[in-house]
Order: sequence, then structure tokens, then C-alpha cells
Amino acid sequence: MAMTPHVLIVAGSDSSGGAGIARDIEIVSAFGLRSCLAVTAVTVQTHSAVERIEQMPPELIAAQMRAAFAANTVAAVKIGMLGTAAAIEAVGSVLASNPQIPAVLDPVLASTSGRVLLEDDAIDTLRRDLIPVCRLVTPNLIELAKLTGSVPAPDQESAGRQGEKLSGSVGTAVLVKGGHAQGAQAVDVLLQPNRPAARFEAPRLPGGMRGTGCMLSSAIAASLALGVSLEGSVRSGKQYVFDIIARLQ
Repeated sequence: MAMTPHVLIVAGSDSSGGAGIARDIEIVSAFGLRSCLAVTAVTVQTHSAVERIEQMPPELIAAQMRAAFAANTVAAVKIGMLGTAAAIEAVGSVLASNPQIPAVLDPVLASTSGRVLLEDDAIDTLRRDLIPVCRLVTPNLIELAKLTGSVPAPDQESAGRQGEKLSGSVGTAVLVKGGHAQGAQAVDVLLQPNRPAARFEAPRLPGGMRGTGCMLSSAIAASLALGVSLEGSVRSGKQYVFDIIARLQ
């Protein structure tokens, strides 16, 4: 079992099961892989509100990660909720010791209900200590604006410029997600240093669903763990999430 490729999930728990680790494990399993865990926070949530958050000590998060690496063949890492600057530093330090393993960061800044999950003073730490050691970061338009010190992009062109700014400054690939934009097509754009942008389009589906950011980043990490290219992993991840949401319509 230890030799089976694993995805290390570094994220918070969600008692409702709608997002966080519960979603991540579900998606990784659907790709035929096993998961190992580093729990960053325990949350008390319903599908409409976050009622309580207990952060894990940074040294405990790092110890969980090191144990997961020691116990299993970790082929990719998915990172979600971190909560504090100290937790970000701890995760970044462990990843820096394992540079050969691709990491996908979903920069969770707030819950769907609006609860702040990462304080503003930790955003610089995220940009400085964690994003540069990740293979991909997957911000939505609001998160992208925070990471670039900008206002939310009003259109795809502006979002692309913000993504290019972030990717160029940290040397990491950025997937600008278009789920919060408008239009008949939901367009995600993959931006990589010194490479042309790649667009991924799908019809915009009505309604909403919690945990889609967790699902997409986990699907991409799972594909990377299977040896798929970054662009191929983004394509298969977006299609997988689209198919799930479409079935629920």
C-alpha cells in the first residue's frame, strides 16, 4: 500500500463534508489514488456558515507532512486552507525539502459564506514563502486580486494581466479561474513563465456548488500524480468538475 502513489492533502476539515479534506479525498479516490493527510484546521461548518475554527499548531502541520512523506510514495501535494502565516511558513519549509514533488495550491482566503479563512497580513507570506515552491496556484478572481494587490478584474483581459503579474513575480504557474466572472462560457486561463497562455472553456452552468475550488485543485493534483502534464492535468480537472456539476443540474 505504501508504494501506491499517494496525494498528500494539506487542508482543513469541514464538518459538513461540502469542502476541505472530505472533498479532496473523494476526488483523489475517483482518480484511483490514495490520500494521506496533514490537517491544518478543524472547522465547525454547515453548508451556509462557518461557526468555529481551531487552527493546528504549525509544528504539528509540518510533522504530519513529514510523516506522510516518510510513510508513503507521495506523487503530488494538494494544499488548501492554511489560516495563519506561521502555518504557511511551516508548509513551505517542508515542500522546499521535497522539490521534486509537484504541489497545487488552492489559495483559500474566505469561505463561500464569507468567513475570512486567511488574514490579510498572511497574504505576503503566502506569496513569498509558499507560492514559489508550488507547481501551480489556482486563484479565483477575488483571490487573484488579493494576491496581486489589485481590485477584482472586471474582464478576462484584466484577469489575464493580473495572472501574468503574479506568475512572473513568483515563477509559478497560475490558473486564473473564471467561475466568478460573467458570460455564457466559464473560461480558465493557465499562465506560465515564458510560455503562451492556455485557455480552457466550458459552458457556464446555472446555480452554484460548494467545494468546487477544492475539487478542481485536487483533480489537478491527482492527474499530476499520475504523470500527466500540467496543461493536461488542468484540462482533465476542469472537465471532471464540470461533469460532476452537470450531473447535479
